[in-house]
Parts: sequence; C-alpha cells; structure tokens
Amino acid sequence: MSRPALTRLEASLCGVLFGQERVIRELLATAVAGGHALLEGLPGLGKTLLARSFAQASGLSYRRIQFTPDLLPADVTGTEVLEDGQFVFRPGPLFAQVVLADEINRATPKTQSALLEAMQERGVTVGGERHALPEPFIVLATQNPLELEGTYPLPEAQLDRFMSKITVEAPPRTVWLRILSEEPAQPVAVEGLDLLQARQELGQVVVSQPALEAIANAGQLTLEDKRLRMPLSPRGAKAWLALARALAYLAGRAHLDWEDLRQAMRPALSHRLLLSEEAQFEGVTVEAVLQDLLRRTMPR
Repeated sequence: MSRPALTRLEASLCGVLFGQERVIRELLATAVAGGHALLEGLPGLGKTLLARSFAQASGLSYRRIQFTPDLLPADVTGTEVLEDGQFVFRPGPLFAQVVLADEINRATPKTQSALLEAMQERGVTVGGERHALPEPFIVLATQNPLELEGTYPLPEAQLDRFMSKITVEAPPRTVWLRILSEEPAQPVAVEGLDLLQARQELGQVVVSQPALEAIANAGQLTLEDKRLRMPLSPRGAKAWLALARALAYLAGRAHLDWEDLRQAMRPALSHRLLLSEEAQFEGVTVEAVLQDLLRRTMPR
C-alpha cells in the first residue's frame, strides 16, 4: 500500500517548506488523483522549491521550464531536426515525470497552449507523429497574480486542464522566525512510493449517493447563477470529486465525508468559475460564490 509512503513524503516536504501544510496536502492530493496543479502566489514564497522538492522526494524525473514572452512552443515540446538526411525528433523539457512550468503566465497564450495536448492526452504530436510522455506525468505550474506587470491571463481551456489551483500565501509571523533561524531539510527520496499504485487504491474510497448529489446540485446552481459567465462543467465536477477522494485517502479514511468535499472545493473550482463583467463591477468574488454553494449544498 502506498499511503504510508505518502505520509512520509508529506512529512519530508513539511520539513522543506515551513508553514505550508495545506499547500503540501493539496499538492499531494492532486498528484494522487492524477491531475496537474497551478500554484499561485507572490514571488519568493517557495513555489519552485516545493515543486523541485516534490520531484526529488518522490524519486521522479524533473525538468523546469522558465516561461518568458519569447519562449516558443517547440522550446517546450521539442522539435524535429535533420540528421543524416532524415528528420529525428528531439524531445523538449516536457518529457519528464514532473514538469515545472515556472511563471507560466509570463509566456504568450500560444506557448501556454503547447501544454494542452500534453496535459490532457499525456503525449505530444510533432510532425504528425505522436510521442508518449512518461508516467506518471504531472505538470506543476507557478503563476504570479495577474495584477503584476508583464503577465498574460491563462485561457479558459488551459485553466480547465489543471485539476487544482493552489493558493500559496505568506506564512504567519511564527513561521517567519523559523524560516530566518532554521535551515530547511534536504528532500530525500521516499522508499516504497508508487503514485500509480496509489491512484489504483484511490478507487477504493467509497463515495455516498448524497455526496454525489451535492456535487450535481452545485453544478446546477452554477448554471443558474447570473454572477457567472462560466459555470461548473462536468470535467470540473469530476475534478472536485477526485480531489476530495484523494484527501480522504491521504487522511486514511475508506470513505469520503463532507469535510473532504469542503476542503477540495476551493482548489478544484476557484479557477473554473468565471465571473461575469457585471459581477466583477459589483465587487462579487469567486470566494463569495463558493461560500454560497457550500451553504446551499452541504449539511452544516
């Protein structure tokens, strides 16, 4: 069983990035659920450190791509080059088990879209030929808040490929003191960790009919909500359920409970529910919409 190894992995990452237990738990849940994660926060909060440490402690191959305005799609996926009179495919940095797309929203939408096929199909097509990516394949993208200069908003289709958007916030004062006075641990590969096996075990987490109905009800409510120009899609609903099951699995429970659904809602839905222009003008926030959904679909 892979869950004890995941527990050791979580403890190892908490020793690397102080005060970010929620972020680490949501990242692990996303990886176990077979998804990709978008890490959003101001520079300097440890997003890149977390991605690199996760790969090292998981024993997975790792590549980092620095997204910039002049980055081209072929710089990400790879390209064909002429060798001895014939074209040969040279894989790009996307061919790793953990790929860090650092500051993804600093690249143009054209380059951002180079990730779409890879994230959905676990492969890339170059010159009419498909090339499979290694398994497990996890994209961890970091994003600066859009109010910073020199950023490009991710298209809706790109956002939807991320199972979760994990907000990385500044730590409290006590953690600042620990950061300043204590050296973080070095990530060490965790023995016995098998993410593919963990994903199979995830299917054993029991989900009740009321929980499924709550997700369906939330989806219907977003369709009727005039504050939203993009409601919850079936893909988003499945991502919410998968993330909640992964949280239950990491907690060692054989069944999903209401708290798992509550904890999974924000990372699974906050980047999928897009506000209308009128709602934005009136000061409505996605967080307010999520709280309404919780109140109307979950038992107190």
